[in-house]
Amino acid sequence: MFALKAAHSFAVSDARGDMLGGAEGMFRNDTRVLSHWILELGEARPSLLSGTVSHDNVLFTADLTNEPLPPTGGKAAPAGVIHVQRRRLLWDNRLFEQVHLHNFDDSDLTVLVRLRFHADFRDIFEVRGIDRERRGEALPAKIEGDHVQLGYRGLDEVMRRTVISFSETPSHVAAQRADFELDIPRLGSSSLYIEVGDEHIRPSRERYRRAAAAARATMRQRRHRGASLKSNSRLFNNWLDRSRADIALLVADLPTGPYPYAGIPWFSTPFGRDGLITALQTLWVDPSLARGVLGYLSSRQATETSAFRDSAPGKIMHETRSGEMASLGEVPFGLYYGGVDSTPLFVMLAGAYAQRTADYAFIDTLWPSLKAAMGWIETTCDAHAHGFLAYARGAEGGLVNQGWKDSNDSVFHADGRIPQGPIALVEVQGYVYAALRGMAKLAEHRGDSERASHWRTRASTMRHAVEEYFWDENLANYAIARDGDDSLCRVRASNVGHLLYTGLPRKKRAQQVIRQLSSAAFDGGWGIRTLANAQARYNPMSYHDGSVWPHDVAMGAAGMAQYGERADVVRLVGETFEAATHFGMRLPELFCGFPRRAGEPPVAYPVACMPQAWAAGSMFMLMQACLGVDIDGRRGIVHVRRPRLPQGIDRLIVHGLEVGGAQLDVGFERIGGRVVTFRERGANDVRIQVEQ
Repeated sequence: MFALKAAHSFAVSDARGDMLGGAEGMFRNDTRVLSHWILELGEARPSLLSGTVSHDNVLFTADLTNEPLPPTGGKAAPAGVIHVQRRRLLWDNRLFEQVHLHNFDDSDLTVLVRLRFHADFRDIFEVRGIDRERRGEALPAKIEGDHVQLGYRGLDEVMRRTVISFSETPSHVAAQRADFELDIPRLGSSSLYIEVGDEHIRPSRERYRRAAAAARATMRQRRHRGASLKSNSRLFNNWLDRSRADIALLVADLPTGPYPYAGIPWFSTPFGRDGLITALQTLWVDPSLARGVLGYLSSRQATETSAFRDSAPGKIMHETRSGEMASLGEVPFGLYYGGVDSTPLFVMLAGAYAQRTADYAFIDTLWPSLKAAMGWIETTCDAHAHGFLAYARGAEGGLVNQGWKDSNDSVFHADGRIPQGPIALVEVQGYVYAALRGMAKLAEHRGDSERASHWRTRASTMRHAVEEYFWDENLANYAIARDGDDSLCRVRASNVGHLLYTGLPRKKRAQQVIRQLSSAAFDGGWGIRTLANAQARYNPMSYHDGSVWPHDVAMGAAGMAQYGERADVVRLVGETFEAATHFGMRLPELFCGFPRRAGEPPVAYPVACMPQAWAAGSMFMLMQACLGVDIDGRRGIVHVRRPRLPQGIDRLIVHGLEVGGAQLDVGFERIGGRVVTFRERGANDVRIQVEQ
């Protein structure tokens, strides 16, 4: 799968550049506006030489060659004499494509180039497999000399159009096909330019070049936001650069600031939880992303109660969609709030952002939203017997499970039984604990000692409750959840890594949890599995019950770092990096959790999103955990605690780290058995405080 994205559009094709239906196509605002897009030479698809996306994620290029060609107004041609370079980009919600043919035959050739196309205008939820009883009206194609317009009038009365425009007038054109007879001299070449958008504009070489330059400039600007990491290893740098490029690709510049869309193809839209976790992962290097996420989610905070949308005043959204099915209410995801963790993560990120940047003026603008979020959290916790934040979906069609593991079977009892709600997840209570502590600090800064004391007391109460009601002596671990019958779901799952990240567990228990997460039961050699291998529903090929999610590994590693652990963090960085080398340096959403076998790659999960924002963000969180970096923006201090470098890396520089309006480069170098931290360049008024 090869993906491009720009603004509210994305395109997915195979290595040839063809879109054959299935999950492929060009999507705009959650509607597939191009479902088939197939290039043929002489009525046959050309043979693949290679397909790739440029390192900056702007250009897709397929190199192809012809199968044997029948005579088209001239001589026949054997296979392999025409080189076809197919280049594509997205810009301004339009697809730009160049088809360049070079003739290496010993004579002039006339070549039939055929484009087959179709737009089914299916909503993304239809493409994902949801059946609809009724659909809107497919409109007759409008065929002009140099373009074809396809249209659809939805049940929502919205007209959706796809206009396919050609730089050359086809020799034959129909509703789903355009033929071109191109004369190509011996050792000469010929090019065809095509654009796909919602209006007709005559394509040209100049328009293609301008769009490519604009797309590259925008991507370059996004990639240069925040600090960058550079090591002495070219291969490791490829991973660092790819992660940075994938974040840049997925970020949309919204009126409220940059926001990382969750992933391609299924989640190319703002998600609350995904955006918040991606912002936490990248906060130390690029606080602007956190600011944009907080601003957007504040603007979409719920103000009313709706069972269908799982909303209540103060809740932070889980997902927003703009397609036909969402606008008609066939699915609740137009603006959906069925995520139990987005609200505490929102507050948690705000506290972390303030600590990182000292941008209290921005926090002041968020304060009403933060208070509303805490109001929902506290009210919901007060309704639970032990004061936990629990969920139960409001209506059919909503999510059954509302933590990050949101598949229907991801929460269960030790014997595999699915529990009844409301469900209180262990990691969510950790998020609430961190949110309460963060709000206490913010209130204290605002001079509100009464609220600060209140939230600090509630945080302490939450900590004691989790220790009492989630710890299981037989597991020597925290259980995954408590169900609606107030029974423990005695399952060992990776959720506890997130709990460690919040700093809630007592040190002795944290050490027991870390030992288990580092054992073969959880870590098969490619990172922490979502479920220990002896549990009832363990399946390494499942979505959430034994697979490996890079963001989950990173959260677990960051949790270990909270308790001073570094050796296991270094190991997890190495395992994740090695997994990335088998996926073209681009970590997928998840992969299968089979144990590592000598000389073999990790097993891919067949329908994983790639790129995925929090998978790309994992590298930043892993490196922060490894280096032991924590930034105090108010005091202008870069804290470095017991720094380590990944195996095989002897030197690493963090370039352009911004602290309190100043920039500096911080270096780490292995000397003997120690990692030394130093100021490479930059502001001397920012202190680097090292603790070995």
